[in-house]
Amino acid sequence: MAQVNDLSRSLTAFDPISTLVVVVEMSKASWLVSGAVPGVERQPLKKLESDATALLRLIERWRNEAVRAGRPISRITLAYEAGRDGFWLARWHIARGIEAHVIHSASVAVSRERKRAKTDRLDAAMLMRVFLGWLRGERGHCGMVAIPTMEEEDARRPSRERESLVDERSRITNRMKSALARLGIRGFKPHLRKAPERLASLRMRTAEGTGLPANTIEEFRRDMARLKLVREQISSIEKTRAERLERAPDTGPHAMVRLLARVIGIGIETADMLVREILSRNLRDRRAVARYAGLTGSPDESGLKRREKGLAKAGNARVRRGLIQLAWRFLMFQKDSALAQWYRTRTEGPSGARKTTMIVALARKLLIALWRLVTTGEVPDGVELRPAA
Repeated sequence: MAQVNDLSRSLTAFDPISTLVVVVEMSKASWLVSGAVPGVERQPLKKLESDATALLRLIERWRNEAVRAGRPISRITLAYEAGRDGFWLARWHIARGIEAHVIHSASVAVSRERKRAKTDRLDAAMLMRVFLGWLRGERGHCGMVAIPTMEEEDARRPSRERESLVDERSRITNRMKSALARLGIRGFKPHLRKAPERLASLRMRTAEGTGLPANTIEEFRRDMARLKLVREQISSIEKTRAERLERAPDTGPHAMVRLLARVIGIGIETADMLVREILSRNLRDRRAVARYAGLTGSPDESGLKRREKGLAKAGNARVRRGLIQLAWRFLMFQKDSALAQWYRTRTEGPSGARKTTMIVALARKLLIALWRLVTTGEVPDGVELRPAA
């Protein structure tokens, strides 16, 4: 089996005599570009507007300088730190024959001084230093982020938008309940279908025996209108996704979603989120899968001291939240599975471990089992599947 490249180091031989190395320190207003040009002693530094075409012209100018110095360029590499600009710049340069990389921000070691100097110039020098180490094939300098295609990025949008809308729905509902609690009114459920009718009838009375204040009624009506719009948008996302899944070919991520949705206790929403966010990625092994979700430990060991600081939480928070919720649901719908029995064995009785601690371990094991299911077809022991459609 071929070894998966984890992007912790470059697998291509680095020739500093014929390679033009460029790093970009990006900000909203401008870009600071640093280069290592063969045949040129100085390390050029240029500040540009946020313009990809101007950056391409600068790279071509530096390439011509290297050629005039007697160093023909056979490879151009460019790197920048992952941030708000995403991956469009990397894809744009790759389409024009430039080798582009995106540096994982958390993988770069920085000074631990309490007040360290931080400027764009210093950051550009630091990026150049770690990028050169990565190009030489040395581990520990930095790690790269896998650059997704436009289609892969777009496929994640419905799940992420739905999550944002669900949070908005909860925020509106909680705000309305809090406003009513200040007036001594309890039991009103804004998420019910008849909630607007009950509010319009003005039958609710405060604890002081008076009706709702006029401004509060108007505020609630606006909140009800927002709540209705959010519900409609959530329904629209779910309906559109179901229709696209029905029309999609039974290959790639679509096949993974259909297979995961056959597991009793996993719905289309959870299956789509897991596939788009983690399971469709080309990860090295089960340790890399758990690490990407942030479900690995963070040991603190020095001398005789041995302790665990809890979850690393360095991965995808969306996947981590969804998996812990899925683990609780898995215990309800897959009681006879080997994973559920493993959890009960370790939590039952007076000497059992805390359930909230072990649920994280179950979530990690469940993620690895689902990863094996969609990649190799290995069904976890005792897990029940719905009949294939």
